[in-house]
Amino acid sequence: MSRIKFILTILLVLLPPALAAAQDGLVAEDDINVTEIIFDHVGDSYEWHLCTIKDKPVCIYLPVILHSKVSGWHCFSSRNIAHGQSYRGFSIAPEGAKHAGKLVEVTAAGETIKPFDISLTKNVVALMFNSILLIVLVLCTARWYKRHDACEEAPKGFAGIMEMLITMVEDDIIKDCIGKDYKRYSPYLLTAFFFIFLNNLMGIVPFFPGGATITGNIAVTMVLALCTFFAVNVFGNKHYWKDILWPDVPVFLKAFPLMPVIEIIGMFTKPFSLMIRLFANILAGHCMIIGVVCVVFLTARMGVAMNAGLSVVAVVIGVFMDILELLVAFLQAYVFTMLSSVFIGLSRQEPEAE
Repeated sequence: MSRIKFILTILLVLLPPALAAAQDGLVAEDDINVTEIIFDHVGDSYEWHLCTIKDKPVCIYLPVILHSKVSGWHCFSSRNIAHGQSYRGFSIAPEGAKHAGKLVEVTAAGETIKPFDISLTKNVVALMFNSILLIVLVLCTARWYKRHDACEEAPKGFAGIMEMLITMVEDDIIKDCIGKDYKRYSPYLLTAFFFIFLNNLMGIVPFFPGGATITGNIAVTMVLALCTFFAVNVFGNKHYWKDILWPDVPVFLKAFPLMPVIEIIGMFTKPFSLMIRLFANILAGHCMIIGVVCVVFLTARMGVAMNAGLSVVAVVIGVFMDILELLVAFLQAYVFTMLSSVFIGLSRQEPEAE
């Protein structure tokens, strides 16, 4: 308790002067646009912003790769189009314009068109890095089992943590939800769990190579949901399709195919719910944390006392929400894997014996 009091005393002594200095630096600047800050953080970009030193942004400029119907293929650094610049007729569309935030081309006739863009953006690079990291982590775990006899020696350290997580997902989720065919789907479901979990964790890390909101990108969650959709409907057995197209219902319901219509709609609403649930929860968590942090700067002009008090509250709430995001990172991976296992299990049901 005495250490806590000491730390709080130091904070109360040092925080007001620091905030007063921050306040002096912000007086001459424009008001902070919280919406812009939040969407800059959670959105994609053609550069990776690291920090700002003496009002100069320090960025990693990523390669731009695109194809124009007018001039063909182009490959150049995003430094050339940073800060509203135009390069070879290409520029990033401003806010409020069509294709805002995306690369567009202005033709000689003054027409604005969108080229075929396969650039390595921030989210793409982060996705590639996290995927390689996941492969390395799995291979390191497999290397331990290759060098040791798991029947005689229990894994320790990182290999032990991986075994605990794999066993939990395999036994408590996949095996229970799918049944006897669970080994057929274990590779995909385990990959989905660790892919989502790792990307969620890396999204919480506030410095390079973390900070990219991969699972807060609806394109990523859509691909994951489509994988589950194909696993359910491509490998579903005859009984699954019979229940959809010719269910065991009274004859008058078969004459008017209401049940098949409902079941077919359900085929698409299930992956849609997977996509939206993961996307919305991760995106909302990041937006809330950034919003809380912005309170420190929004109150800089309200006086030192008000700024100091609200800054302490914002820091405490921010730390709590960061810890909560660790739990959410695991829960969202768990829920996605569990629901995918349930949907796959429903497609592998056998008819009841008479």
